[in-house]
Amino acid sequence: EENGHQNKKLKSNADEEDAEDQNKRLPKRKIVLLMAYSGKGYHGMQRNVGSSQFKTIEDDLVSALVQSGCIPENHGEDMKKMSFQRCARTDKGVSAAGQIVSLKVRLIDDILEKINNHLPSHIRILGLKRVTGGFNSKNKCDARTYSYMLPTFAFAHKDHDVQEEVYRLDKETLEKVNKLLACYKGTHNFHNFTSQKGPRDPSAKRYIMEMYCGEPFVRENIEFAVIKVKGQSFMMHQIRKMIGLVIAIVKGYAAESIIERSWGEEKVDVPKAPGLGLVLERVHFEKYNRRFGNDGLHEPLEWTEEEEKIAVFKEQYIYPTIINTEREEKSMANWLNTLSIHDFNSSAVGMQANNKNSKNSSDLEGSDGCDDDSD
Repeated sequence: EENGHQNKKLKSNADEEDAEDQNKRLPKRKIVLLMAYSGKGYHGMQRNVGSSQFKTIEDDLVSALVQSGCIPENHGEDMKKMSFQRCARTDKGVSAAGQIVSLKVRLIDDILEKINNHLPSHIRILGLKRVTGGFNSKNKCDARTYSYMLPTFAFAHKDHDVQEEVYRLDKETLEKVNKLLACYKGTHNFHNFTSQKGPRDPSAKRYIMEMYCGEPFVRENIEFAVIKVKGQSFMMHQIRKMIGLVIAIVKGYAAESIIERSWGEEKVDVPKAPGLGLVLERVHFEKYNRRFGNDGLHEPLEWTEEEEKIAVFKEQYIYPTIINTEREEKSMANWLNTLSIHDFNSSAVGMQANNKNSKNSSDLEGSDGCDDDSD
């Protein structure tokens, strides 16, 4: 019996070694992976090599790639060896339903299943496509779409509306929100919506294609709404500040004229909405698709077949995390209490004192990490 058991063990070890040798002989191919994840508890997407106390999504991904046998171990330690590139560096606590990473892998059998077997359930690889050898998911991306899910009491007027979860958004207020969000469309100087960019920095100019708030819906007795924004690229904190400023106007803390003023050279105090609720929805490769999508060798980077899987993942992992965290930690309610600290009429001098006061309350949220192209 013992010998039989030992023989079985030796055979399974030999099988594993055979599979590994076979994997090593497979040519490496450039692919993209479609990823979805719930970002709670992670310090963003991007791996911080040598900083193991801050766990990132890429730490878990690279580990699964090595364990599944589609990349050698040394490629996990030096990601340049597999030409790894993520499309967006989502930051602390931010989730994604349609993140794209490009890399070179060995195309092993049942590759998606094998990678997913080594990932926690709140990180999934939902699709894979072959791409051109020189493809880089960050550089080839023409646009990114984010969503921001928030409780609608964020839009309750500070003086004459109930501020709690019983609040329900009326049609007129939703129209006002959408009128303000539409002001962001086009190319503007967003230096006031990020840190470390001056008004004359050319990279502070960003192009927004669309921005709107959808119809409200109730989950667990709280009414929520989802804001969608599509832009060429975003800087760190930009989306959260764009939303924060609209909330400040709708609540009655700031005049509508502040949006126009924020694009000028003057420093404007723009509040930053909480990180919870921000989701990278999808990334767009329109130019690449036109050039290579129908060349007979490559597929267009569209994910219509995966739409259902994406929707199921959001319902299972992303929305419940946002709703439950909002209920337990009240991040939006606590942040709304800090709006009165901001001086929306101030110049740069008056702002410094306010920034010190509000730092403790607003900076704990972590950044949204929409800093795809930030320097």
